[in-house]
Amino acid sequence: MKTAIYPGSFDPVTLGHINIIKRAAQAFDKVIVCVMVNSGKNGGLFTPEERIELMRKSIQVENVEFDVNYGLVADYAKEKGANILVKGLRAMSDFEQEVQMAMVNTKLNPSLDTVFFPSTEKYTYLSSSVAKELARYHANLDEFLPREIIDDVKNKLDIRSDECNGRQY
Repeated sequence: MKTAIYPGSFDPVTLGHINIIKRAAQAFDKVIVCVMVNSGKNGGLFTPEERIELMRKSIQVENVEFDVNYGLVADYAKEKGANILVKGLRAMSDFEQEVQMAMVNTKLNPSLDTVFFPSTEKYTYLSSSVAKELARYHANLDEFLPREIIDDVKNKLDIRSDECNGRQY
């Protein structure tokens, strides 16, 4: 059985992420979508557990599982018996960074290989950061986020906005 891991922050999951997940699920027997908690990033909009719940609401594919990891993805892959990492590529700038990370991961775990899925054209511009910024300005999110989670994102941003403005509930 070929198990692949699709690591990322998924804060929140976008339609571009879902496109990669579904394509990976066709290519591999099992795909573990893993929320990676990056020590270099501050918090995030959603907790890792909330991100998993948002993905569960958005993705119902039989051979896809969700998990959280606070360590190195190379170690996580060993633990899960996976030797494939799935990475989505939007642009050449992504490629340079992802190839570097693939080489580091293979150095840490020699049995680990990385497979790149180029973004579908309509999602090449899309990132979680773009979606959050659009949500802050109350833009229509239908082409950016799964419809099942749009209200969750809007509500979370409204709460954050109110907290920043000193409002109490």
